Amino acid sequence: MKTYVIIPTYNEAENIEPLLREIQQLNLPDLTAVVVDDNSPDGTGEIADRLTKEFPGLKVIHRYKDRGRGSAGIEGFKFALKEGADYIVEMDADFSHQPKYIPNLLKHIINYDIVLGSRFVAGGQDINRGWTRKIVTVFAQIYIQQMLGIKVKDITSGYRCFRRKVLEEINLDQLISTGPSIVTELLYKSTLKGFKIYETPIVFEDRRQGETKLNLAILLKTLYMVYKFKMIYPHTNNIGVGIDKK
Repeated sequence: MKTYVIIPTYNEAENIEPLLREIQQLNLPDLTAVVVDDNSPDGTGEIADRLTKEFPGLKVIHRYKDRGRGSAGIEGFKFALKEGADYIVEMDADFSHQPKYIPNLLKHIINYDIVLGSRFVAGGQDINRGWTRKIVTVFAQIYIQQMLGIKVKDITSGYRCFRRKVLEEINLDQLISTGPSIVTELLYKSTLKGFKIYETPIVFEDRRQGETKLNLAILLKTLYMVYKFKMIYPHTNNIGVGIDKK
């Protein structure tokens, strides 16, 4: 089974090399890492290019227009599907999503359609972040759950694994998010399709190096997009969710 790990990046020069080395050290068969770089001025894309000589399975996509977290993820998904991926993992490049959890995501995707790395199930944690960020996270979780009726504990988790059929049936060309709200839009459309979702615990840590991309304007736009999803897509209160309690 082919696994592709999609890593959207913007100004992650301090993180991208150690992250890719940790992924390589997992020694997982048929795993390809794909860096989708939005023309980072700090040279993130160039660092990834250099590492392709050391890691033959590494792929790098350079984007020069229509940039954004959402569209970068979509481009990575399309690339993976075109390359014949069976499973597609999406993760951030700042080490808030640690590579060591990839094997666990793949273990559970055998029985589910989507596996989320979750902070809010038994065994999961959200650490090394200030109280303001934690309060914002909790508020966003409650708001999205109430607006969309998605019965998932970590609804904003961007660390997840998809079976290829999920991304094929969702129709990536019809997604409207260009920014971080892509995480919620994909999950919401997946629930409307009736796909089975599983949450497995992760320890989410604040980024090791560099600066967060999240600011008030991005947060408000993300919350507005959730309202927009409710208006555009039909509502659901039913979702099949399994909780990994180990």
